[in-house]
Amino acid sequence: MDVKRYTKMAYDDFEDMVFGFSPNPLKTGFDLEIGGGYTSAEVNYAPRPASGESKEKLVREYEKITRDVLQRMVQVGFPSVVLETEHVLQMTTHPDWGAEVAHAQKTIMEEYYDEYGIKCALRNTLADIRGGRETLDLRGEHYDLLMESFDQVAASGTDMLSIESLGGKGVFDNAILHNDISGVLFSIGILGTLDVEFIWSDISKIAKKHNVIAAGDTDCSQANTAMFIAGGLLDRKLAHTIAIVARAISAPRSLAAYEAGAVGPGKDCGYENTIIKAIAGVPISQEGKASTCAHSDVMGNLVMQCCDLWSNESVEYHGEFGGTSVQCWGETLSYDCSMLNTAIEAGYEKVFRDVLMASDRYRDPQSFILAFDNAYRIGESIVRDGNDIYLRAKNAAIEACDIVERGSRGQLELSRFEKASLTKANKALCSMTDEKDVFIEEQMDKFKAEMPEFRPENYGY
Repeated sequence: MDVKRYTKMAYDDFEDMVFGFSPNPLKTGFDLEIGGGYTSAEVNYAPRPASGESKEKLVREYEKITRDVLQRMVQVGFPSVVLETEHVLQMTTHPDWGAEVAHAQKTIMEEYYDEYGIKCALRNTLADIRGGRETLDLRGEHYDLLMESFDQVAASGTDMLSIESLGGKGVFDNAILHNDISGVLFSIGILGTLDVEFIWSDISKIAKKHNVIAAGDTDCSQANTAMFIAGGLLDRKLAHTIAIVARAISAPRSLAAYEAGAVGPGKDCGYENTIIKAIAGVPISQEGKASTCAHSDVMGNLVMQCCDLWSNESVEYHGEFGGTSVQCWGETLSYDCSMLNTAIEAGYEKVFRDVLMASDRYRDPQSFILAFDNAYRIGESIVRDGNDIYLRAKNAAIEACDIVERGSRGQLELSRFEKASLTKANKALCSMTDEKDVFIEEQMDKFKAEMPEFRPENYGY
């Protein structure tokens, strides 16, 4: 497996990071550039459940979605857009379904580009069909079917390939339930990283074969799970200071996709993407205030700070007063991007970035560690031991704890519950061994004993 580790930052200074610009911009689709000096909306959607009854119904549904988005973009005068098709399960388990949908969407996009000149591209995010929450079969026949599905959508017109991979998920669920910090580090930093490397080495080959873009992964199955369990300011199911540990560790885990050949744009629900952009210099998609149609978070403006694509996470296709759901959310996203692009044109992009960041910086520990200056510092802790997947994950977690601890002495307010949880997590992290092999052996033994369904062979052990 050809893997290129990151041992230095893409930027010399966090002040150089800003929305709309990436050190490694990408050209894709119909005349679209990502990270090359402007931002674009990335509209994400889900078909109505009844449309999944047959391939024909599903294709028609996506044709309607595609025309609705592009018509609204042209109608209101927006110059660019990305469409993200996140596969419903049957589109990946039946590769010809996903392929036909991609072909149908791209055909319509070509029509609108030819007639109106709208710059556009299509991302396909395949469903990770390799298992559920109880059991994972990461390297068996489900993997072969997944790769076949990637191959067919890449051959049928999609521009960018993505996935929200599941490696480490079962172990993470067990660990987070018990506030087991070493288990969180093992599940995301070790198991997640190993799986991301494995899957993206093959996705990257498929992308190269068909001359499309291997875009990126996201730790939705673990770090976002922690974020959702932690909830808002009234919730106490999980300390937000534990959620920051999961998020920090998710950065080197998702970074592994780029080490195995992905080039961006990083996928929207990867809140860790600001850290990854700082390290790898790849363009990123982000979601925040415009993803309230899918979920709530505590950093709705802040995560726009360094985005190259701006997403709504996902919305079911249906009617609203202002049009269909994809038209309404696509228009909202595009007005946000118009604001960002105007700031760039006026030369005020860094001022506007700082306003976006400062508006949510102290709302929560989760937003605090993702403010671009702190995200950069976590990136520095990762590349310091960039060749060791264990140490870099441990470094990131400790740095996130240190950042929040320093912040709590200033304007970042923490409850007694959060302070106690932070102290406990930091103590657990600092007491761990520095030896990767020792750590892995300890955790393997522990989870084999605790979880009969845990299968080390999923990760090459």
